[in-house]
Amino acid sequence: MRRDEAGKWPCSGIFKSCSPRQTYTGVMFSLPAPFRPLSTALATAALLCLLAHPASARAWGNGGHRMINRLAVTSLPADVPAFLRAPEAIAEIEYLGPEPDRWRSPAEPELSAAQAPEHFIDLELAEALGALPHRRLDFEASVYASGQRPEKIGLQPWEATEVWERLKAAMREYRALAARHQETRPAEQAVIFYAGWLGHYVGDGSQPLHTTIQYNGWVGANPHGYTTGHQIHWQFEGPFVEANIGEPDVRAAMTPLQPIHGDLFDAYVAYLHRSKSFVETVYQLEKAGGFMGAGTPESRRFTAQRLAAGASMLRDMIYAAWQESAEPVAGP
Repeated sequence: MRRDEAGKWPCSGIFKSCSPRQTYTGVMFSLPAPFRPLSTALATAALLCLLAHPASARAWGNGGHRMINRLAVTSLPADVPAFLRAPEAIAEIEYLGPEPDRWRSPAEPELSAAQAPEHFIDLELAEALGALPHRRLDFEASVYASGQRPEKIGLQPWEATEVWERLKAAMREYRALAARHQETRPAEQAVIFYAGWLGHYVGDGSQPLHTTIQYNGWVGANPHGYTTGHQIHWQFEGPFVEANIGEPDVRAAMTPLQPIHGDLFDAYVAYLHRSKSFVETVYQLEKAGGFMGAGTPESRRFTAQRLAAGASMLRDMIYAAWQESAEPVAGP
């Protein structure tokens, strides 16, 4: 999920009126000092974004997130632990797909504000500061040094990586307990929770509009006449998915297991870039009426493919955590 319960998303950078970030109650503007100038294109986009008040949206909605988690865990290879493929675990991981969206209530304002930027990243703005560092605090320091705030740019890849590392640590503990013939149930429960929690962010990352300043209505130069209204995000990922996309459509579009070699953070950022490459496709389909009613064959196929990308990546990340949990831990 990218937006708050009120459906108000402040913009990135110094302009804060329409980004899927945190609870927002009106148009806000601030000019921090010192301020690192953005490119003319990004600054123009941010200025235009000031005028927007986008509609409420949750990445893939409840049904889409549950579908991604269920398909990921039911397609794990046979050499993962049996408990992870048990019906009870599958049901729990599926249920946890939308869990971080349940943390958006105004009844928990500190939690809602703190975790809101973990659902998205505006890659244009983040990478204007340089290559993305592997550690969250290093990125936040560079954002503050530029006169901006990290919650306006997004923290998606760091949250996903950190939850994945929690999953790997829990799997390592499970292995250790099993090797000592001790009770593994508490570790199993931790693994199930982290796998389900991780699925939410991986699902968010498969939605192209969670990776860009163009998240809910085109801003900046618009030679192709894409919509500048603030309905496209939720229209695409919410009602359209619920009404038109079924589990068989998504399962058929999943890729075979692809082991993740090398650095997980780098692999995850590449996954986000792949999603971002489809931003204009979303706008083209919307312009053709692809997200109205039953849509078009092209829009249904594209949406199933994006959900499948999330399910495939989640499966691959869970399996990578299981494999890496067997590796010895180097000393300090």
